[in-house]
Order: sequence, then structure tokens, then C-alpha cells
Amino acid sequence: MKQEYFEIGQIVNTFGIKGFVKVVPFTDDISRFEELKNILVEKNKKLIEMEIEEVKYHKNFVLLKLKGIEDINEAEKYKTCYLKIHRDNARKLPEGTYFIADLIGLNVYTEDGTLLGKVDDIYNSGANDIYVIKDELGKQILLPALKKVIKQIDIDNEKIIVHLLEGLI
Repeated sequence: MKQEYFEIGQIVNTFGIKGFVKVVPFTDDISRFEELKNILVEKNKKLIEMEIEEVKYHKNFVLLKLKGIEDINEAEKYKTCYLKIHRDNARKLPEGTYFIADLIGLNVYTEDGTLLGKVDDIYNSGANDIYVIKDELGKQILLPALKKVIKQIDIDNEKIIVHLLEGLI
């Protein structure tokens, strides 16, 4: 099932006294925040739309000034909140690439139809992405996201077909 909202960061702290919040970005391209006029802040399981007034960077963090947060005391109330955008506001992906949120939970089958488990997580190893597949017993299989391994991704039918190279399991 396609995700309606994407998490693009988490507020981890305040920054300065003028109401900036410090964000750990979950996106490959942190300049992405500059393209947004508004952001959804998840607070107490509710999404609050807030206007972005200013974007700065500090080390690997994004510093956001959100309208309505004018001082450190107000900014403090948003620590640990996740930042989301609606799928419609996400960047369009190149052909053959997918949002991680859409792949998590998909069933993974071998070419002969054997169910290996579900995609539990995806992380980057530096060379390529690694799909963490977990079966119903909790056993994990790590598969590299290579064309010779990942044969087909079918988001609509919630399944991925893989070719297991010798030595992968």
C-alpha cells in the first residue's frame, strides 16, 4: 500500500533562542527543505501544518524557523516530533526507483514462488542499498539491491521477486 505521507526528518533539539528547531534529515538531499513552503509536524499523533520561514544548515542538521515558534521555550515543545510531507509534495523519482516507505512491508518471493518474508528495513551500505527481509519467525535475510538480485518490484500487488545468488542465504 502506498504511503500517503513521508517522514523527512525529526526535530531533535532547539537551536539558539529565536525559535529555530534542529532537524535530523531523513532525505538524501537536505537542500530539499528549501523547496518546501509548509511542512507537517506530527505532535501527539496529529499532523499540524506549519509554514517554513527560514532554512539553515549546521553540520549534518537542518535548522528550521517555523512560523508561530518564536522562542526557545516554544521550540522546546516540538522536540522529538517527526516532520512529514504529503506524497504529492515529494520529488518525482527516476524510473525504476522507489520510496523506501513504499517498499517496507512488501512480500518477498524467490523466482520459483517461495515466500522469503517481508521487507523489514532498508539501509545503505555505501556501495548499494541492503534490503532486510524478515520471515514470520523473525529470521533475517540481507539482500543487496542489485539488478541481478532484485528481479521485479510490484508495488500494486505488494510483492518483490528476487533471484538468490549462491552464498546469499
